[in-house]
Amino acid sequence: MAGQQFQYDDSGNTFFYFLTSFVGLIVIPATYYLWPRDQNAEQLRLKSLRRVHGRCLWYRLRLMKSQQSIVPTLKKAALLFGWAVFLLLAYKVSKLDREYQEYNPYEVLNLDPGASLSEIKKQYRVLSLKFHPDKGGDEATFMRIAKAYAALTNEQSRQNWEMYGNPDGPGATSFGIALPAWIVDQKNSMLVLLVYGLAFMVILPVVVGTWWYRSIRYSGDQILINTTQLFMHFMYKTPNMNMKRLAMVLTAAFEFDPRSNKEATIRPTDNIEVPQLIRELGNINVKKKEPPFCYPYSLKARVLVLAHLARMEVSEDLEEDQRFVVRKSPALLQEMVNVGCQLTMMANSRGGFHAPRLVSIENCMKLTQMIVQGLQESKSPLLQLPHFEEEHLRYCISKKYKVRSLQDLVSLKDSDRRSMLRFLGEEKYDEVMAVLGSFPHITMETKLQVLDDEDSNNITAGSIVTVTVTLTRKRMAQGDLNKTKTKVWQNKSKGAKKTAKSKKKKLTKKKATPAPAKAKQANGNVAGNVSTQSQLSINLNCMKGHKSSKHWAVGIQIMLWTESNIKISFTECLNHYEDIQEWEALQQSIQRRERALLETKSKVTHPVYSLYFPEEKQEWWWLYIADRREQTLVSMPYHVCTLKDTEEVELKFPAPSKTGNYQYSVILRSDSYLGLDQIKPLKVTRNLSIAVRMELSSDFDEQLQNEEENVCLKLSTFSCSTSKS
Repeated sequence: MAGQQFQYDDSGNTFFYFLTSFVGLIVIPATYYLWPRDQNAEQLRLKSLRRVHGRCLWYRLRLMKSQQSIVPTLKKAALLFGWAVFLLLAYKVSKLDREYQEYNPYEVLNLDPGASLSEIKKQYRVLSLKFHPDKGGDEATFMRIAKAYAALTNEQSRQNWEMYGNPDGPGATSFGIALPAWIVDQKNSMLVLLVYGLAFMVILPVVVGTWWYRSIRYSGDQILINTTQLFMHFMYKTPNMNMKRLAMVLTAAFEFDPRSNKEATIRPTDNIEVPQLIRELGNINVKKKEPPFCYPYSLKARVLVLAHLARMEVSEDLEEDQRFVVRKSPALLQEMVNVGCQLTMMANSRGGFHAPRLVSIENCMKLTQMIVQGLQESKSPLLQLPHFEEEHLRYCISKKYKVRSLQDLVSLKDSDRRSMLRFLGEEKYDEVMAVLGSFPHITMETKLQVLDDEDSNNITAGSIVTVTVTLTRKRMAQGDLNKTKTKVWQNKSKGAKKTAKSKKKKLTKKKATPAPAKAKQANGNVAGNVSTQSQLSINLNCMKGHKSSKHWAVGIQIMLWTESNIKISFTECLNHYEDIQEWEALQQSIQRRERALLETKSKVTHPVYSLYFPEEKQEWWWLYIADRREQTLVSMPYHVCTLKDTEEVELKFPAPSKTGNYQYSVILRSDSYLGLDQIKPLKVTRNLSIAVRMELSSDFDEQLQNEEENVCLKLSTFSCSTSKS
């Protein structure tokens, strides 16, 4: 650009200013974020957990890591080196000579601005006698005095200085670049060009490309996209997936394939050690030729998972690989739960789409518990406690105590419990009770309502039902379970089942009526209420449509009082305001809200007591509503990751399309403990309400009259009363 000059720093002074600022911008934030916090804090935290978690594998590994890790020392050394460089540069800058003074001829001659010509000449003679080289003065100073005198005595030079600040007139704008001049020196041009090319054409594209390649391979939960597609394929192919099949699908994940994940390894000794484990485990479908279950990485991962569940000892090399597989499994199973829920949503919106059965999704949750605790499905939950072995269970399940679950053990009297656990010493008994007391005990309170509706208790077609669940976590201390009535899943004896059935029969006999027709419930038919008269009231309401004023909708609300059931056959052809699309949009908004909520809240709740899990696991839960008779999900599972003391969760689902009484279940499942799952019954009554959406032409009254006549013809045995609006 004309009139501008770019100058590099010949002396290198301004370059140090730039370098000091650059280093400071890196060192100061890095010190705040990377400086190791008080090392005693982690030691104190582990010390506080020692009494309960001292025998846990993850605790021992964490304690060893905190004692042997050199990462904090390396971080401190790097930060101290950065601060040393920063302080050295700051000291260098403070010593630099800064002579950037503005040229002023009046100051050179020691005159006030605006002095007269005679005063300028007089002052020049005085200074000449003092600083002239012939008189023994300084030549440089005299040259400055002569230049100032010439600038002020020449009329044109004086005007230029007053207007432009320069006796020579307007000059070119000069820009200083805080880089040393040797960078643009011709001798160093190839070196500088090589550095620029390496930085911007090699390093930067490689870094950006690596980040982009990784981001497109992984989902938001850091699961490989290929693994998610694999899970979706097999869950669609096998809607009813048992535990064996589920373990095969889990260990086929690409996270365990060395070609997709560098953390996974295949060792030369696997050809000897893995077949030996297979012989010890027994039948694990080794001969199955279906890919990828027959691949070496999948077979090895499956053997390691099954050996972990059987609590078998493996070699040191396989133990390292086993820890890697076990550590990855809970996140992969959570992804399988998400995939199952997505397929269920797709099945709800598309006819003929195969949705996974409820048992498949619940098996994923059960397998997560089994992997965290290192227990097989058929094993007793009591084996989660320390010092409990298989031979000790015979004392617990004897006829005298009948202890089969953790809740039964807590509910025993202290004297009976001490007598039953006499095989433990006093010290071990205290440790078992401390661990048992730290286990969670959750109470659930549910509230069912229809939000954004005038009558929040009236459930009609197209309405969104909201179940607010309040979860309260307490420690499983002695006596807590005796005060609660929440049902838990546990094995019931045959006698208990028979007594329950006999009670149900007695209740049904007492409630039986002589009516000839029996009311069917929870099957979509109308449950009739007995009355002396039969009436039918039809209200026809005109409502505006969704977007255009030309579109109208008719809502027909039918209230029946009859002695027998009536099946409304024409309800199947009615469109309930696109409830499926609204349900999908609602689920998407709920998932986005859940993710935003989890991002703002800490997922640190309570450490899980696990004897065989290699990593510290936080206590999380699944909460959902299901129809256990139909084996279907009613609401999508909510992953509760922030329950410390109390948390309120809203579960939403669309009202059933058919009227009747529905028996649902609010289910709470742990992702870490066996035997602590809970189920609470939920009764939903869907009232008889039909919403008809139709487009009316100009002859609205005629169409409305025809609609009334059609309804009356179908229900001709009743009297009709109509009202128009």
